[in-house]
Amino acid sequence: MNAFSPCLLLSALLIAGCATDPAPTEQLRLSEQAVAQARAVGADETLAELPLAEAKLARAQAATARGDNRAARLLAEQAELDARLAETRALNRRSEEQLAELTARIGRLRQQLGALQ
Repeated sequence: MNAFSPCLLLSALLIAGCATDPAPTEQLRLSEQAVAQARAVGADETLAELPLAEAKLARAQAATARGDNRAARLLAEQAELDARLAETRALNRRSEEQLAELTARIGRLRQQLGALQ
């Protein structure tokens, strides 16, 4: 064995240690919060993004459990984005319903005003 073998081995171990991704605990937490927030504002299974977010979150958790942190991080990020889209669509749907209700009220008021004249 020559004198460079331990140095090469140590270098290889250091490089391999730097190449591994840390567990995406914070991203998983953010994704879980995003899914919960989407549900809290009324997102449900009628919006395709929410079940998609939940499925990706479950896959991210499974990837974390098997030590595939890179895949887990990517899936968790995608789950967060899907959940935020579901939240936005749920809020948009609620706004459209409120607008339709206000438009109907205005129509009824106009009819009442027209009947008074």
